[in-house]
Parts: sequence; C-alpha cells; structure tokens
Amino acid sequence: MAKKRAKSIEEQIETAAKSELIAVGRHPYTKTEDINPEIAQALSAAQSKGGGSGNNYPDIKLFITSPAGRKIPVMIEVKGTEGDFVKYDELGGISMSDASGKPIFANRKKYAVNGAVHYAEAIIKYSQTYEEVIAIGINGYDDDAGNRTTEYGVYYVSKNNLLVPKKIGDYCSLSFLAASNIEELIDRIDNLELSDEEQEQKTKMWEFQIEDNLKELNQEMHHVHQISEDYRVKLIAGLIMAGVGIKNEVAPLAVTELRSSTGQYDHDGHIILNKIKSYLVRKNLPEEKREMIVAELSKVFIHTKLYEPVNGESPLKSVYSFLDKNILPLFNEKIHVDFTGKLFNTLNAWVKVPDGNQNDVVLTPRYVCEMMAAMCKVNKDSFVWDFALGSAGFLIAAMKQMIADAKAKLDGNPSERDLKIRKIKAEQLLGIEKLPDIYMLAVLNMLLMNDGSANILYKDSLFYDGQYEQGEHRGEDFPATVFLLNPPYSAEGKGMIFVERALSKMTSGRAAVLIQENAGSGNGLPYTKRILEHSSLIASIHMSDLFKGKASVQTAVYVFEVGTPHDPQQLVKFIDFSNDGYTRQNRKKANSATNLRDTGNAVERYAEVVDLVLDRRPSTSYLKDCINLDTISLDGNDWTVDKHRKIDPVPRESDFRKTVADYLAWKVSTILQDREDPNFQ
Repeated sequence: MAKKRAKSIEEQIETAAKSELIAVGRHPYTKTEDINPEIAQALSAAQSKGGGSGNNYPDIKLFITSPAGRKIPVMIEVKGTEGDFVKYDELGGISMSDASGKPIFANRKKYAVNGAVHYAEAIIKYSQTYEEVIAIGINGYDDDAGNRTTEYGVYYVSKNNLLVPKKIGDYCSLSFLAASNIEELIDRIDNLELSDEEQEQKTKMWEFQIEDNLKELNQEMHHVHQISEDYRVKLIAGLIMAGVGIKNEVAPLAVTELRSSTGQYDHDGHIILNKIKSYLVRKNLPEEKREMIVAELSKVFIHTKLYEPVNGESPLKSVYSFLDKNILPLFNEKIHVDFTGKLFNTLNAWVKVPDGNQNDVVLTPRYVCEMMAAMCKVNKDSFVWDFALGSAGFLIAAMKQMIADAKAKLDGNPSERDLKIRKIKAEQLLGIEKLPDIYMLAVLNMLLMNDGSANILYKDSLFYDGQYEQGEHRGEDFPATVFLLNPPYSAEGKGMIFVERALSKMTSGRAAVLIQENAGSGNGLPYTKRILEHSSLIASIHMSDLFKGKASVQTAVYVFEVGTPHDPQQLVKFIDFSNDGYTRQNRKKANSATNLRDTGNAVERYAEVVDLVLDRRPSTSYLKDCINLDTISLDGNDWTVDKHRKIDPVPRESDFRKTVADYLAWKVSTILQDREDPNFQ
C-alpha cells in the first residue's frame, strides 16, 4: 500500500521564510504585491509554471543591492511537502526543459527550486533592465515524530550564463541575504561560469526552440495571413530589428504601439519602419547600408497591405505579437548562434534564389563552421574573411573562437580584453554577399551578435579589391590571415574561382573550403592548379551527407597553408570523414533534434579530425583507419580521398564477413520490396 502523502505545511514554511528575511533587514514582497512594474510585466508576459497564459506569482520577492549599486531581484518559491524540493536532470542540472528545449511544466510547477528558476527565466527574458536573478527554492516538511526539515536551494540565473542555473552554495537559512553578507554573495556569483558542455547543451537547446517557433510562425503567416514567400524573410528580419532594441538607447517595439490604424503616415508599417531606422542609426550602420536595408524593408512594411486591419488587427501586429512572445525572448548575444541561417535552413522557401541555383544557397551547419575555423587556427589576432557570406555562419563561428581566445589570454587585464573584443568585431571580420535578401540576413545576424557588422559588404566578391570600405582603415588592404568559404557550386570551377581570387590576395595564413568534392578531381581547373602556385594543400576531407534533403552534392573540405607554393614532395592528409557520428534524416516537419542525431560520438569525432589536421595527438581514435598520407601532383586534379585510398591486396576474414552481410541485407531488401508488389505470389 502506497504511503499516504503528508499534508502540506507550505504556509508555515512561507511565514517562517518571511520572518527570516525581516530578521536580516530585508523587506519581502508577497505573491500579491508587485515589486516594480517592469518585473510585474515580465512575469505576466511569460507562460505560467503550468504552461498556461496566466500570470506568475512568486511566493516571495525582494531586491538586493551590491556595494557598487548593482540591483539584483531575488525570487523565492516555497513548498511544504517531502519530495517537492528540486528535480534534477540526467547531468545533475535543474530539470527545466527537455533536450529539444521544450519546457517541462510539470517540474516547474511541482518543485520549489525549479519554480524559482522559472520566475528568474521570465524576468530575464521579458524585461529589458534585468539580466540576472537569484532564484531560491525552499521546501519544508515534518517527519512522523514532528521534527521539521527545511531545505534551501540557492541558484544564480543570468543572461551571461545563458540562463543555466548555477548553484551559489549550500545554505541552511536566509542569513546570507543580510547586508553584511552581500559582498561575499556577489563575489560568489561573479565567479560562476558555464562549462563548455553546459554552453554547448544550452546552445543546441536554444537552436531547437528557435527552429520550432519559426516553423509555427511560418504556418501562421502562410495559412492565416496568406503572406507571400517573397516577403517573409524581409518581414521577420525587420520585425526583429524593431523588437530587440538597444539597452538605454532604443526601446524595443511594444505590441501596444501597433494600433492597426489606417492612417496614411501612422499605420503599423510606418511605426515599425521608424523603429528599425532608429535601431540601425544607433548601431552605427553606415548610411549606405541603412538606406539599402530600409529600401528593401519598405517593400514589405509600406508597399504592401499588411498594415491594413483584418478583423480589427493588422497582419503586421499579429505576426509581431507572436514574435514578441515566442522568439524575441530567445535572443541572447552571448550565444553565438547563426540565427538567420537557422531561419533560412529551416524554411528555405522563404528566399527565392535567382536562376534556380538552389544548391548555391544552402547554408553550412554550425558544427562544420566551427570545425573549419578551428582547422585554420583562428585566434584573437586572426583577420577572417568569407567571399560568399550567406547568413554569416563562418564569421560567427570565427568570432566565437576569437573572443574565447581573447578572454582566455587577456583575462588578467579586463580593459585590454574588452578593447580587443571591440576590435575583433569592428576590424577583424569581413564578408561579402551579393544577394540582397541573404545580405540582410547576414547583417542582422552580426547585429544580433553585438555586432561585427561593420565590414559586411553588399557586392560581388569577384570584383572586390580586398580593401576596407569604411572606418579608420578605409582604403587599406584587409590583412586577411584566415579564409573560410562555402562557395556557390554553379560558379566557375565549381566555386574554386572564389578560392583562387581570395587566396591570391593573401600573403600568409590558412584557408578551409567546403566545396563540391569533384572540384578537386578536375572540375575546379584551371583554378585548382593556379592555387598550388601560391598555396599548399595540407588536408583533403571527404565529408558525410551534410545537406541531406537540401542539396544532392558530395562535399569535401580542402585545407590550405596560404603563401607557400605546394611542394610535390609534401605529404597531404587524406581523411575519410563519411562517418562523422551523426545520423541524418529528411523529415520535413521534424526539427533538428530529430533530423540530426548524435548516434556515434559526433562531438568527439569532429574534435579528432581537427586534431589530425593540426598535427596534434587526438584523445580518441575513431579515424585511425580513415587517414592516409600521400603526395599530389601540381596539376590540381588529384585532391579527392578516393584517388588516394590504400587497397590491401590480401583478403581478410572481416572482408568476407562484410561482403556476406551486404549481400544478405540486399537480398532481404529485395524480398521485402517484392512483397509490396501487388503481383507478388
């Protein structure tokens, strides 16, 4: 017989907690009191702990203020039954969401710590002022003898730590909130940092959430508002610019500002466009760029009828309301996510590609961008460019690694570190894109990263002279040391024309190119041959089916040492990376969590291939039988892995077993197909 659940003593525990706070000089706000209007609005805007649209009511609220004047909200959730203290996930973190980023409302509602963290998330996501919250869960219960146990869970939740709850310490009372203990408390929370694993897990979760919400929004735009595919990218990009705001400079667009008016100059389109203009000006975007972006966005916000009310509300207001509630709260410049690339790859019908060259606008997955940047030894002093920018995925990956290196090497000198990070964003990244819709996605991406957009150029890279076009270095050569590229495969030499042009303008450094593999077996001539005159091929990597369902091309990554002509005696690393650890599907309605699954230690395999290219000793050996060292000619037509496979002439038992297994698999498949034939007897 199941043990009867004890009667909750929540009210008693809450009363005791309030008394503790008063005793240490703190004024507790109750669940029916607003601590201030902004926090009240944020708690109201977020989903409730149960997943509904109702308000959020923390049991106790208060502020603490550091000696330097830093004001931090404290949210306390109280429970009064044994077992209702906290719910952890498999990795020992607070279980708030599943692997795909969907909130687990049952945990948020039932457990004290999880509920407190829920309130902290709401405040950070839905307010402009507050980027950090202390979340406290308190649970108390009496045993059969009447002895009382009170549990305290104290966590720090911050935008800087990607909203991952970090435990501050072990406490048995609320005395740590006394004024005399605040300096120690602040010191503790300022030393809490995410591990690499936590950061990667949170980034993936964020990507899944963004993708799911974008799909839902696309359905609304298509089915409810019948918004043309031609307008959707511009519409979403513009609404994001209007909605993110700039702290202390440009207030985010409020839904209430959109009145669905039919006035000629005060309709919703004008209101949104004016907010966009303010955002771009404050972001210090050059006038030429601003004018180009505003002209493109005007086609949607001014020259369509989307501002006209339907049943009392304009489609612009309806779409923005969804965006404001479900997508904007997910933006965090601390997460280096190729957001617009996710937008494009999730819904690639949003952008119509001229001439039907669909393979030319398939954007590179984040994990491949990061691998290629690492192969090029990207660091804080790198100057990185991309001649076919897309949504800026390569520059975002490079910027992430450059900033991480700056933080690691300049940690002891914060002013020098911050100056270096500003220089990285302003001077050390350059990208070129000629398709206007895609260019706007790239600019938006870098603006959201706060911002790195200074040298995003709207032009044809085949006619680019290699110079800065704005800022104090205008007219000077961009001193590129890293080249990253996924070129349009329809271009000359399968895209190798872009590689040759870029490398010819560099004097040293590295390059990594993701390209149709047969560009290295003769289809890239004469450019491949000319490349070897000034750069050395150091690695050829046969990739897996990266673009399954999006483009039917076999790709390879070619890595070069720039500025040194290729020596025909030099050994090149040929790596078969067809098994990269990921299982890919092409289920149109599924998200990335389903379509891309790590089923074979993918993270470790990608780290290993980087180590092999960089001549480092790998910590794993998944690829020990997949790498060959061999020379190439100077003809530029023998770069592929297949041309350098070693064939063992001695038959082995394992070869026989594999052959038999392949035959049996084929035979079974044939029988099953025959059974599906209606004429099968």
